[in-house]
Amino acid sequence: MRRIIFSLEPTPPFRLDLTAWAVRRRPGNQIDVWDGETYQRVLPIQGKPVLISVTQRGRIDAPRLELIASGDHVTAGAKKAIVLAVEKLLGLRIDLSAFYELASKRPRMRELASRFRGLKPPRFPTVWEAIVNGIACQQLSLTVGILLLNRLSAACGMTFGTPDEARYSFPRPEDLAVAAPATIRSLGFSGAKTRTLIELAREISAGQLDLETLADLSNEQAVSKLVELRGIGRWTAEYTLLRGLGRIDLFPGDDIGARNNLERWMRLRGPLDYARVTHVLSQWKPYGGLVYFHLLLDSIARAGLLQRTEISI
Repeated sequence: MRRIIFSLEPTPPFRLDLTAWAVRRRPGNQIDVWDGETYQRVLPIQGKPVLISVTQRGRIDAPRLELIASGDHVTAGAKKAIVLAVEKLLGLRIDLSAFYELASKRPRMRELASRFRGLKPPRFPTVWEAIVNGIACQQLSLTVGILLLNRLSAACGMTFGTPDEARYSFPRPEDLAVAAPATIRSLGFSGAKTRTLIELAREISAGQLDLETLADLSNEQAVSKLVELRGIGRWTAEYTLLRGLGRIDLFPGDDIGARNNLERWMRLRGPLDYARVTHVLSQWKPYGGLVYFHLLLDSIARAGLLQRTEISI
């Protein structure tokens, strides 16, 4: 087993514990692992599984991360790809100073931003992973959706470690393109979701679809392109933009859990619909996505899952 060890310095302020939970979302997530000190994930780097382990050593306002990349085939030449993936995954280069400035002028947002200061908006390493996450969670609870993603990774992702202590990467399009529909369905995916996943994987693998080009489009254009795909509606499209393209101005207005979080936080009467979500969030433009992530952490904290890591200010 080879290892390379190096340090990264995120744009301050930064807290790994908060950001790791925003990635992880639920304690049952076996793809994104957080043990209270170290964040781990298996990444496909140059066609091989690499386990990355990230630990925060520096202060919130002078953050320094120690990163260990382990794998049978990991080389110094893979460092650039690893750094790019981790910077995207943990939002390390995003400057939130303008957001904190706006929050300082809004009492309700000021309290929330202060409580979770150092949270960076995470995004999945690829748009593909974001859209698969969205598909898995359609019409299901987040807990069940993540269970399906765990199973999908174990069945189709690359294996890291021994059979007794295996970890798995998130499956690439080429991994699902060759999967049998019966295999995907046996994991708990519906027939419609199975068809969507395999069709998308095959189109991407064949070079007929490039989801990363959505980065060149506006939110409206990207959503329009995505909903043209089989099995993709407005919620999945907006979720993909937020978590796959880092569009932190976008709050997925059809997300029932996020709506409930917003309603509780704002102490609103009556249920929210899509139009009312847009109206309520207008006072925090262009940071609807950041509101989404902060409210996600608030719900995790309310569930008693968020244990503060002792990081010096």
